[in-house]
Amino acid sequence: MPRPAALADLDRERLDHRFKGLPPDADGRTVAELTAERRNLFADGFPTPVLTLSAERLAHNLALLESYTARHGLTFAPHGKTTMAPALFHRQLDHGAWGITLAMPHQVRVARRFGISHILLANELVDPAALRWLAAEQDADPAFRHICYVDSVRGVELMDAALQEAGAVRPLEVVVELAAGPEGRTGARTAPEAHAVADAVAETATLRLVGVAGYEAQVPDASADTVRAWTRELVALAVEFDRSDRFAGLDEIVVSAGGSEWFDAVSDVLAEVPELSAPVLKLLRSGAYVTHDHLHYRDRTPFNRVPEEGALEPAFRLWAQVVSRPTAHQAFINAGKRDVAYDLGLPVVEVIRRGGNERTADGVSVTALSDQHAWLGTEAGVDLEVGDWVGLGLSHPCTTFEKWPLIPVVEADGTVAEYVRTFF
Repeated sequence: MPRPAALADLDRERLDHRFKGLPPDADGRTVAELTAERRNLFADGFPTPVLTLSAERLAHNLALLESYTARHGLTFAPHGKTTMAPALFHRQLDHGAWGITLAMPHQVRVARRFGISHILLANELVDPAALRWLAAEQDADPAFRHICYVDSVRGVELMDAALQEAGAVRPLEVVVELAAGPEGRTGARTAPEAHAVADAVAETATLRLVGVAGYEAQVPDASADTVRAWTRELVALAVEFDRSDRFAGLDEIVVSAGGSEWFDAVSDVLAEVPELSAPVLKLLRSGAYVTHDHLHYRDRTPFNRVPEEGALEPAFRLWAQVVSRPTAHQAFINAGKRDVAYDLGLPVVEVIRRGGNERTADGVSVTALSDQHAWLGTEAGVDLEVGDWVGLGLSHPCTTFEKWPLIPVVEADGTVAEYVRTFF
């Protein structure tokens, strides 16, 4: 797929104080110029803390989900709010993705700026300003396809009013969201409520019903069995809608689910979808796979349950330095809440680096975080001194990417091969 011009614009961006973790002597260079230098992370002026992505693990994860979705007859729209990195959006498209899933209108604007033509907004959209912008964007570009959720009659009424006022020419495609149980997040709670929402859509000229969707991770006390049961309810709703001729005239019917924790169970049920009046676009939305992580998703990956499918690899590593070693059982490094994700668990100390040599960080753990420091606990006899580099594994990709506007992608020998720009 050709690179859009906007990605080339990122390569021409000038580096300065806005980008933490980059060599101070890179100021004034463009991203492309710094990339061409192929600097070494450890020898060529990168200060700590610095977040890195493994080039090899990133490539592995992208290829693994591509093969998984192809093997299971699924279409893929990875959740881009995980990374908000246009270059990664396009790498996912290069690996067979149908489009990109997003959660907020400003994220859609970023994706459109960087040439994304298929977007699923996995959220309700009732803001008039955002709807006016979306209507104009659709009408200006016939190749742009945007689908979003609806889950209430009131929401449909607000959307219709805003789109009418905007003079929208093309109807906005919508899917009825089914909640993951009565205590779930958004979504119609029952099939009758979902039918009422579909009825409201049918009464408008500004909206077009194209399918059903939901998010299974919000099933209370989720398990493979409860997720399969909910996904069968979602498929049953699509079948009911089809039998009621709600999808008449469509070229395809959208059925979408599948976050990063239970996509194996979702895939099992989507394989059971019966023949409908049009081909079914079985749209998986997993996003955290692209970098995986060291705790939350590592423990919940579907590939742990079905190991013959392969294994994702954690691609993040944050490097920091020991800046204080006040006691034999305590040390402090120069990375804290401003630098690492901590909402789904503290970082994991993986390796210690000194003088070009790395070793596993046995007996060292993160016990707490301050704004700009991590507190390390060290067991008796651990060799750790001021100036050592400490490599941390992180949990939760979403809240890791958001802290770093430009991230080096590092090859196994320490060579920085590229830089990933994020927009949060």
